[in-house]
Amino acid sequence: MENKILQRIAGKAVIVHEEKVLIIRESAKYDDGTRAGKYDFPGGRVEPGESLHTALVRETKEECGLDIEIGKPIFVGEWSPIVKNMQLQIFGLFLKCVTTHTNVVLSQDHDDYQWINPSDYDKYDLIPPNKEVLRGLL
Repeated sequence: MENKILQRIAGKAVIVHEEKVLIIRESAKYDDGTRAGKYDFPGGRVEPGESLHTALVRETKEECGLDIEIGKPIFVGEWSPIVKNMQLQIFGLFLKCVTTHTNVVLSQDHDDYQWINPSDYDKYDLIPPNKEVLRGLL
């Protein structure tokens, strides 16, 4: 592993529909994945020159096929995975979002989804800091 740390910014969509929140599970087939079998919120990397909102809409559509309306930021988190032998430092901006339909179509990078009650966060193997995010919604 290289000693260099790459910083990334990620947008995360906390999609709320009828008081349930969408979580998606990372597949073992995901090339850049580090947490196969764990649940996360849709979203991902903000590309250079891309706005947070554009990235969040794009990533959500790619990962779960949903169109979203983006609301207010609700949480800021940080985590440091190792991806392809490279240490990353990711700053995640979690925004509350809504969708008009719940017809989820997962990408090949994900293999399951659940619409959960935020109070049931302990029943799922969630990627940190997602439990904190869900606790904040209660």
